[in-house]
Amino acid sequence: MRGWPEQGLPIREVNAMNCPNCRRDIADYSNFCYYCGTRQTVYAKPPQGNPEAYKRLMRSSVDCKLAGVCGGMAEYFMADSTIVRLIWVLVTFFSGIVPGCVAYLIAWIVMPQAPYPVVNVAPHAAPAPNPTQPS
Repeated sequence: MRGWPEQGLPIREVNAMNCPNCRRDIADYSNFCYYCGTRQTVYAKPPQGNPEAYKRLMRSSVDCKLAGVCGGMAEYFMADSTIVRLIWVLVTFFSGIVPGCVAYLIAWIVMPQAPYPVVNVAPHAAPAPNPTQPS
């Protein structure tokens, strides 16, 4: 994926990996497939340097219902987003509505938005000429 400098987005190269379930290309940093929802097992080593820089807590851009806070937490902790949402709702109701809503709003403001995934599509080759048809 390449960012658009005129929009202020950073330029970053993203390699694609293949989902073992649906065989579609997804970004190599994905924990779940964007198409079928299968959890991805990453065997690659994180980049050299600070290993904490590879895994960041960010709002999800693909798994979001309201702002992507619970989806981002689910991706960060490698859990199902539905479970994270249910826990958030239960904690919100049992602690009083206001603290849970305020915590969600603060997380919405503080957590950065994750970049959108890019699907690498190979260019189609031109069809070969048919030798049986006259020119």
